Amino acid sequence: MNLRRRLTDHIFWILCGLAFLLIAAPSVSVIASVFHQALPALGWQLFTQRTSTTGLQNAILGSLLLLLGVLVVAGSIGVAAGVYLAEFATGRTEKVLRFFSEVLAGMPSIVIGYIAYLALVVQFHWGYSLLAAVMALSVLVLPYIVKTTEVALRQVPTSLREAGAGLGMPRSSTLGRILVPTALPGIASGLIVALAISTGELAPLLFTAGFTDRNPKLQLLHQQVPYLTNVIYTDLSLPGKRAHATAAAAGLLSLLLLIILIIAGRLVARRARRQTARMSL
Repeated sequence: MNLRRRLTDHIFWILCGLAFLLIAAPSVSVIASVFHQALPALGWQLFTQRTSTTGLQNAILGSLLLLLGVLVVAGSIGVAAGVYLAEFATGRTEKVLRFFSEVLAGMPSIVIGYIAYLALVVQFHWGYSLLAAVMALSVLVLPYIVKTTEVALRQVPTSLREAGAGLGMPRSSTLGRILVPTALPGIASGLIVALAISTGELAPLLFTAGFTDRNPKLQLLHQQVPYLTNVIYTDLSLPGKRAHATAAAAGLLSLLLLIILIIAGRLVARRARRQTARMSL
């Protein structure tokens, strides 16, 4: 009987290992392939020179600026909307907001980019600009932030809400001091997912950001913005190994940026869990 249990246990762990390999192998293969193709272009010139020569300095700075804008705009609106849906919305208001959020989540990114182009770039005369690009990306990722925030808050135990009410705390104080800190790991995960999606997007930016070989400026309107995904898209269509190596280097930097975002999200979530554990003592 013990032999049968050990055999079953070994078979189970072997299957788990095979499943892990099936998941990890494609990711490792993609990263290795991109690194191999980017190897001829890797060097300090990527960070010190602009795309007009052989570097990616302006594209890196532009991508970081876009991510910061998405974090501020989509993060604040999405978290506020998620809190409202989880704690305050009822009846028809809840159904309408949830319906439009789900519709927006299924909308193709190129459609969002085209609508942003017609509304912001053309109709409002913003031109290709930082603000138009940030608004397009924010609309794209907003449903993910709203949903993860709502789910994270709904998973907070009801006993914490009852404890706050029993202590005579106003609902806003219970929300700010107890519920949101407890749900912070889930909220942070939603923000990281949104930023990760923004990192790899191209279609909305083609319609709203344009591109420039100069370094980005903190100018909201009428100033084109460089970004890494445009370099990947453009240089892959050019002949020559050097252009392809630069495109691969831009892809590798996008992957590294994504990994940094994931690590940062895990650190924030871990710190939030520790603070929550201290609150429960």
